[in-house]
Amino acid sequence: MAEIVFDQIGKTYAGGYAAIRNLNMTIRDGEFLILVGPSGCGKSTALRMIAGLEDISEGRLMINGAVVNDLAPRDRDIAMVFQSYALYPHLTVAENIGFGLRVRGMDKAEIARKVDETARLLELEDYLARKPAQLSGGQRQRVAMGRALARSPQAFLMDEPLSNLDARLRGQMRAEIARMQKLSGITTVYVTHDQVEAMTMGDRVAVMKGGVLQQLGTPRSLYDRPANLFVASFMGAPAMNLLEGELVAGHGGIEARFGGVAIPFSAGVLAERPGVGRAAGRAVVLGVRPDVFQPVDGVNAPSSAIPGTVAFIEDLGADLLAHVDVEMADHLKALATEQDEVALSAPRLRVMIDSTRRVSRGERLSLVADAARIHLFDAATEAAIRD
Repeated sequence: MAEIVFDQIGKTYAGGYAAIRNLNMTIRDGEFLILVGPSGCGKSTALRMIAGLEDISEGRLMINGAVVNDLAPRDRDIAMVFQSYALYPHLTVAENIGFGLRVRGMDKAEIARKVDETARLLELEDYLARKPAQLSGGQRQRVAMGRALARSPQAFLMDEPLSNLDARLRGQMRAEIARMQKLSGITTVYVTHDQVEAMTMGDRVAVMKGGVLQQLGTPRSLYDRPANLFVASFMGAPAMNLLEGELVAGHGGIEARFGGVAIPFSAGVLAERPGVGRAAGRAVVLGVRPDVFQPVDGVNAPSSAIPGTVAFIEDLGADLLAHVDVEMADHLKALATEQDEVALSAPRLRVMIDSTRRVSRGERLSLVADAARIHLFDAATEAAIRD
């Protein structure tokens, strides 16, 4: 097992394109770390640096305290699993799993023991005599992982290994990989652009954008306390509602206004989040997850309720994702001028509703949002407005 440290790592290609910029990150011994971000963010480049498949332009890469910038890939004791299974079609499952051990000259009896041990871990015992063509996509991916696991490497590197599988198999393999990593205890770095994989598999998640690390933390911490607008929009499904607005001094306190409606922050919320009060008068972006909006009875709705009309509905099974067009509140509509009508144009909200509450297209809803669960970001810097 290994501790992997990126110390001010940079990667610049010919022509000046910076794929990685000043990356500082420690991957703990035995940790399952997810590298996530959109295409071109630098996550695969960072993974290939660990493997020794990508030169480092600046900084130091350390494995267990030793600088490995110039160490050849074969000398790093790192195993890598790619999108393609890269299995030998003429070899059986057992022969594929034991291939790397044979290349190293390991004793036949020891190879057989390691192959059997790995097959049990990955539940491949019944397939050892089969060829890859006789296996499903998920089974082939397990064989590819088994070949890497049998070597007992210091670390596993996985580059979007599930992208070629269908949705059902991806769900199964997420659980398989997480189980395997916990049982083996081998340091694992897993690259994906799928935030569902990021939220469900790793101990910690590193979110990257444009070659820069945006935030590193547990999946829950990134979901609950995103450092900036990019992390907030990237983590979580369905996606967070992002609403341009402003913080103003309202009726006895601070309220967030967007699209012609207002959400007040209670004295209790302001006491817990003094940064909100200090941000009064600034342009902000409100981040509101779909499950924060709750539909209430229009007759008994509080004055802060947001009126809207259901534009269309996505039936997700246990939940409904309603797309609701907001109606501008009368007291704010009166403030609108010809100049700021566009700024006060009503947004469309994504609202998660329990499927036991039937909602239909064209229905009018009153929505209440818990201000304590609303994220605020500075409109200019996109940084989270913290406590």
